[in-house]
Amino acid sequence: MAKKPAIFEEVGEVAPNQPAPKGGMIDRGSNTGARGAIRVWLMLLAALVVAMILVGGLTRLTDSGLSITEWKPITGALPPMNDADWQSEFAKYQEIPEFQIENSWMELSDFKAIYWWEWGHRQLGRIIGLVWALGFAWFALRKQVPTGWNKRLLLIGALGGLQGAIGWWMVSSGLKGSMTDVASYRLATHLGLAFIILGFLTWYILSLSRLERDLMQARRLREAKLFSLGTGWMHFAFLQILLGALVAGIDAGRSYTDWPLMGGQVIPPNPFMIEPAWRNFFENPGLVQFIHRCVGYLLFAFTVVAFLRGRRSAHKATQAAFTAATMAVTFQIALGIYTVLTGAPWQVAIIHQAMAVLLWVAIIRARFLAQYPKVQSIQGRT
Repeated sequence: MAKKPAIFEEVGEVAPNQPAPKGGMIDRGSNTGARGAIRVWLMLLAALVVAMILVGGLTRLTDSGLSITEWKPITGALPPMNDADWQSEFAKYQEIPEFQIENSWMELSDFKAIYWWEWGHRQLGRIIGLVWALGFAWFALRKQVPTGWNKRLLLIGALGGLQGAIGWWMVSSGLKGSMTDVASYRLATHLGLAFIILGFLTWYILSLSRLERDLMQARRLREAKLFSLGTGWMHFAFLQILLGALVAGIDAGRSYTDWPLMGGQVIPPNPFMIEPAWRNFFENPGLVQFIHRCVGYLLFAFTVVAFLRGRRSAHKATQAAFTAATMAVTFQIALGIYTVLTGAPWQVAIIHQAMAVLLWVAIIRARFLAQYPKVQSIQGRT
C-alpha cells in the first residue's frame, strides 16, 4: 500500500533514495545556461550605461556636445594625435553656429577642454558596444544562453546601436542654421532611450538573479493591482525624466530660481510668447520649467498612493522595495527644488541626474517584486 504524503510535503519533492533531478522539474529538458555569468555581464553593461548617462550629463553641462562635428563610428575612436590634427578639428568647430555666436573667444586650449568631454562620451559608447558584442558572442558560441534569452540579449544590442544613431541625429541639429545647442526634443529622445536600455537591463538582471522555476512559482503569487500601479509609476517617472531633459536642453533650470512661485507668480510671465504656440512647450524656458515642476508635484502624489498600497503587500520584500522607491522619489523632488533655488550649478545638476537613475532602478525593482514576489517562510526567511 502506497504511503500517504505528508500534509506539508513540498511540491515536487522526490521520494526517499531517489536523486533529485538537476535544475528541478520545470527546468528539466531546457537550457538554463550560464545565468550567473550572464547576469554579471549585464550588470557590467548597466554600470557602463549609468556612467554613459552621467558623462553625457556632464558633456551637456560643460557645453561640450558640439565640439566634434563629424560622426565616424570607427575612425573617430582615435583622438587628434598631433598639432595639425588639433588645428583641423578646431577649424571644423569654428564653422558651426555655436562657435560663431557664443564661443568666438575660444583658443585651441579652450577647445581641447570641451573636445575631450565629447570624445570621452563617444568613446564610452564604443566601449559599451564592444562589451555587449564580445559578451553575446562568447555566450552564444558556447551555447550558454538560456532558453528564450537570445532575443532579449539581442534587443539590448539593437537598442545600443539605435542609441548611437540617435546621438548623431541629436548632435547634427546644432551644426547648422542659428542653433547654438542641440534640439531639446532630440536630447530628450537620446536620454530617454538610455533610460529604456537601463530599464531592460535592470529587469533582466533581476530575472536572472532567480532560477526560472522560482520565477514561475512566484508568478502565481503576483499582486496584479500592485504590479499595474508599479507600471503606471514607472511610466510617470519616465515622463518626468523626459521633461527634465527638455529643461536641461534649454537651460530652463536657471530661468527662474524662486520657489514655489516663478518670478513671483504661480504661472511664469509670457508662457506663450513664441510663435507658433506649440514651440513654447519645447523652447520657452519658463513654460518648460513650470511643466516640469507641476509633473513633479503630481508624481509625488502618485508616489504617496504607491507607497500606501505597497505597504499593504503580503510580502515584506515588496513592501521594502516600494518604500525604497518612495524615498528615492521624495529625495529627488527635494533635490530638484534645491537645484532650482541654487540656479542649477553643474555639481548639483549632475547629482540630480544621478538620482533620476537611482529612482528609475528603484521603481523598476518594486514593480518586479510585485510581479515576482519573494515568499516569506514561516521561519522568517525569504
